[in-house]
Amino acid sequence: MALSAFFHILILVGSLSIFIVTPSYSFNPRKLVNVTSYYSPDSDWSPSVATWYGSPDGDGSEGGACGYENAVGQSPFSSLISAGSPAIYDSGKGCGSCYEVRCTGNSACSGNPVRVVITDECAGCGSDAEYHFDLSGTSFGSMAISGQDQELRNAGKINMEHRRVECNYAGRSIAFHVDSGSNHEYFATLIEYEEGDGDLNKVEVKEALDSSSWDAMQQSWGAVWKFDKGAPLHAPFSIRLTTLASGKTIVAENVIPAGWKPGQTYRSIVNF
Repeated sequence: MALSAFFHILILVGSLSIFIVTPSYSFNPRKLVNVTSYYSPDSDWSPSVATWYGSPDGDGSEGGACGYENAVGQSPFSSLISAGSPAIYDSGKGCGSCYEVRCTGNSACSGNPVRVVITDECAGCGSDAEYHFDLSGTSFGSMAISGQDQELRNAGKINMEHRRVECNYAGRSIAFHVDSGSNHEYFATLIEYEEGDGDLNKVEVKEALDSSSWDAMQQSWGAVWKFDKGAPLHAPFSIRLTTLASGKTIVAENVIPAGWKPGQTYRSIVNF
């Protein structure tokens, strides 16, 4: 009996030793992280309000606060544009930014996302919701079930969801439309079709006679940036762009040629 009890004690001690030295997967920190990490593809959508302006199948306004003029009705914008409340327009910093919007507040809503570009300001929007998209008639109708676009537009104002997305202009390079008020001492340009972030935080210009010095341009209004030197300018100009959202930088070398003219558009060979 004594010998049998002794062997029982040895077995018990051995079992306890195995439990102590063998890691228990129930308390593995990595396992806990894996269990608690969860991703939903819909988690980045935020609530917002939508209205529409302009003609039912139109491009909203060609005199928008970003300065894109009639380009909003042409490819690649193709009338899929929107004015934004102050939180979206951001004093012009939001010009060129891209969003997906999807309709949720009406029986005519398809629920499918539509990509739009911010090209205008809705200064009177924002009292009902911080994020208010005043869409073109084309954009608003594009959120509807096929054949019910007019029914959706008849609602006038709906609840919807939005999320910020990258801009993609199918390989189109950045363009610079020289403002009509530019002269030999003052240079201003509208900047269009920035892929990726779409918006700009900083724009700099470098003259031909200075191969190392970059001068900061100031945002004039909307997507128009200016450089008022107060002395003769020397083309060609290179322009360096830095995005607002991610801080990426790109250079359009000698994009504004010698002999440039106000009102002309000059296309670079680069994009983000």
